Parts: sequence; structure tokens; C-alpha cells
Amino acid sequence: MKLPPEIEFHQDIRLFIYRPRGLIDEAAINKVMNAIGDLEAATQEPFNRFSDTSETHEVELNFRYVIQISLHRRLSYAGDPPVKSAILATDSTMIHYARLHALLTQGSPINVRVFQDRKEAADWLGVPIERLTMKRDSL
Repeated sequence: MKLPPEIEFHQDIRLFIYRPRGLIDEAAINKVMNAIGDLEAATQEPFNRFSDTSETHEVELNFRYVIQISLHRRLSYAGDPPVKSAILATDSTMIHYARLHALLTQGSPINVRVFQDRKEAADWLGVPIERLTMKRDSL
């Protein structure tokens, strides 16, 4: 499966990584949600997620959209095995939207946590920090 340049999938550690740059808007989130859905359909094993938003400089989202996409993910993943989704966020707007997403997915198999420290995210996901810092082209 061909993934966009901002998305990686590490089969060996069952980890999906999203590294947006610049702008995060509805189109960007739709693209990553489609990639997650495609990978979920193509694989039979659950996988964790890591979103590194540290290279984003602008967020053009709204609460209605974040609520809609969070509830969609909650419903579409209902009944599936538990997964962890770590969001590295340093921008205050991104932190607010990520926390809203975490709140709306509580009680579902998608366990979302927001981090401001990459090492803490790596520890929570149970992966070496190097896997969260290396880019696809360096693999």
C-alpha cells in the first residue's frame, strides 16, 4: 500500500506514524483517517498510532469537525482490539483539539493520550524513542 510522505507504517512494531508539516486542516485529517481505515481493512492485527504535530505551524480545524471525526473513529473501530494513539502536540490549539479527541474516544478501544514530550509518548507506546524520531527515508 502506497502511503503519503507524511505517513509511515512500521509493520515490525505495529505502529502507524503521522508527521504533518505546516498546516493541519480537514483535508489533512481526512487523508490520515482514510490511510488508517485502509490499513485496518488490509491488516488483521491491531496497530498503535503516533501523531507528531511538532512541525505544524497552523491549525485550521473547528470543534464540530473534531467531534464528528472522533465519533466516526469511535463507531468505526467499535468492537475491535484495543489500540493506543499518542499525539505529540506543542501548539496550544493542537493540544486543545487533541484533548477533545481523547475525551470523545474514552470508553472505546482507541485509547488516546496527548503528550508534549516524545520520550513519554515512546514509553507509553512501548517503542524505542528512535522509532518516533526517524523518518521513512532513513529506514
